[in-house]
Amino acid sequence: MNAKPHEHDGTSSAATIDWHSIRAQFPVLERRVHGKPLVYLDSANTGQKPQAVIDAVSTFSAHHNANVSRAVHALGGEATEAYEAARTTLARFLSVRRDELVLCSGTTFALNLVAFSWALPRLKPGDAIVLTRMEHHANIVPWQLVAERTGAVIKVAELTPEGELDLDGLWRLLTPEVQLLAFAHVSNVLGTVNPVREICREAAKRGIVTVVDGSQAVPHRPVDIAALGCDFYAFTGHKMCGPTGTGGLWGRRELLAQMPPFLGGGEMIREVRFEGTVFNDPPMRFEAGTPNIAGQIGLGAAAEWLSALGMTNVEAREQQLLDDATAALLTVPGLRIFGSAREKAAVISFAIEGVHAHDLATLLDLEGIAVRSGQHCAHPLMQWFGVSATCRASFAFYNTPAEVDALVAALHKVRQLLV
Repeated sequence: MNAKPHEHDGTSSAATIDWHSIRAQFPVLERRVHGKPLVYLDSANTGQKPQAVIDAVSTFSAHHNANVSRAVHALGGEATEAYEAARTTLARFLSVRRDELVLCSGTTFALNLVAFSWALPRLKPGDAIVLTRMEHHANIVPWQLVAERTGAVIKVAELTPEGELDLDGLWRLLTPEVQLLAFAHVSNVLGTVNPVREICREAAKRGIVTVVDGSQAVPHRPVDIAALGCDFYAFTGHKMCGPTGTGGLWGRRELLAQMPPFLGGGEMIREVRFEGTVFNDPPMRFEAGTPNIAGQIGLGAAAEWLSALGMTNVEAREQQLLDDATAALLTVPGLRIFGSAREKAAVISFAIEGVHAHDLATLLDLEGIAVRSGQHCAHPLMQWFGVSATCRASFAFYNTPAEVDALVAALHKVRQLLV
């Protein structure tokens, strides 16, 4: 495979791709930390950026910087064209209509938008919202805030011991008072891949609106939102090789059209009078103020770069890394892996008996290995497992089998020091 993904048609198999040349396009991966080669295993937290994305952001800032949709001069036109081109690229990447794609700062903003613009005006006492035990706080707290204001209640779908959704239990929760079901496509802690189509199909039969948190899915597997059958889908740019402060919300056109603005200001209006304001159509209705123009252009570049690489290739590469890492980690005495779903993304949360997660992560860092430690913005899930924290190694296609070996060797070394 050519070293530049945009020269690749995305049809080659993962086995034929020169992953070394792909990795070489990520400058930060050449770093050394504490005198050791960096082994970056925290992509579920934030993904690293290829040079193509870095260049897209810097080129805009250096040569085209202007506000969007507010000027007739040359720079203003160039900025607007590049920004809207990014929307088009993202829409194609996700198989959705561009006029149904709201650009925003990421999943947290997107979920709050749905909570306060769709749910808050509609829910009432006696209504219910269903969440799952594996949710990130960003897919819990907004619904709690709405429930407090409306009198609605929250129901929780529980998990199997393997960390999968208990689907029979979920179906029993979907009673007539349930108006909304919000759940993760992929768990950020367990790596569990939920059966989104099946869940959305069952919810639709009951007239329940579905909101999917796609933060951990879009960067790691092909996602065809149109085929999933959901009503809203949120994603974050910085986890998919894009800049921070970027992402989007896809919503069904008929639902977006019914929703009042979430924020007020410029760009989301057609006409303002003191007697009243006429709001713009979606998606502009939900994009008040000056956006992260350079960031969204960078995100468009990331989507183009990933498309050229091929998301099926990304998924296959990461699945092999997951399989190798899971088998190797289980050779470490006293190590427990949380989550063994039948379909799982390349995320491994683990703990070593007698060792605090933060101590473990700190000592791994001294070996140049970056993993996340803590509760991973998933306190209810940690409580369910009965642990205060775990370490999490999350892999991306730019990781290597040698880095899996380095992680396991470091864990053996650290365990000898701490146990």
